[in-house]
Amino acid sequence: MLRACILALLFPCTLPALAAQPAEVAISAGYEEEAQQARLLLEKAVTAYRERGESVLAEISRQGQFTTSQHYVYVVNTQGTMLASGGPSAILIGRDISALLDEELKLAFQQVLSQPESGIVHSQQYRWMNWKDGQVERKHAYYQRVGDKILAAGYYLPRSSPEEASNLLRDAVTAIGKNAQETLKRINQLDKLFNRDDLYVFVVDLEKEQFIAHGANLRLVGTNFRSLQAADGQPIGQQMLSAIKGRQHAEVNYLWRNPITGKQESKATLLERVGKYIVAVGYYSPKQPAP
Repeated sequence: MLRACILALLFPCTLPALAAQPAEVAISAGYEEEAQQARLLLEKAVTAYRERGESVLAEISRQGQFTTSQHYVYVVNTQGTMLASGGPSAILIGRDISALLDEELKLAFQQVLSQPESGIVHSQQYRWMNWKDGQVERKHAYYQRVGDKILAAGYYLPRSSPEEASNLLRDAVTAIGKNAQETLKRINQLDKLFNRDDLYVFVVDLEKEQFIAHGANLRLVGTNFRSLQAADGQPIGQQMLSAIKGRQHAEVNYLWRNPITGKQESKATLLERVGKYIVAVGYYSPKQPAP
């Protein structure tokens, strides 16, 4: 686990890329409770630091009052050095983390550190190792400057929204309309344009009833789509073919493995017909699909 954390921390896309501008990032639907808990934890840490000063940093780095099962506080100073963390970034305590960022992220990070103390809580999303499942996931962090310190706390977003799934489907449909063969190739190469966190594109040839592209599992490419079954045995291949028959758009719900959480979860897949293809993107929910 420690090795995985180090690899993730040293990989540029997983390092904190806090906002260059002090603007509030909207809370993703379904994460309101997590957002409230993260803000309350940050408020608790800020209050404690103002009251007790530097001694609080050691407390933050221990799993205790500034750590929950899903949240933790971390602290950097205005020189970019990690001073405290109740999470996996504790391995960077004492290090200048700005030195680990690529040039673009380093610029954004420095702009955050240079913001004056205002008493305002800002927020931004970035990617970071989730110490619970060992996966690099999106994280929504709240941060506030107190003196020469930046205190932050956040929560992970292992599931994308229906809107994000719809946007990815639109992008894939547009790309296939412009150049189908090139787009199919890019999907099968796991191009990040078509593989975003827990969202990915798959494409079915309606004439052959076969997968011809899949953004997460290349072993399905070339297999019979009609015979596809969900994790609980539901004949979802047949159901998707029936749902899209004679229609331009359709949606099918079933149980499938979430590539981020590694768990079997309810998935709603959006289907769109593009010529002889079905183009599809699905999003997950921790709830079981209705029987």
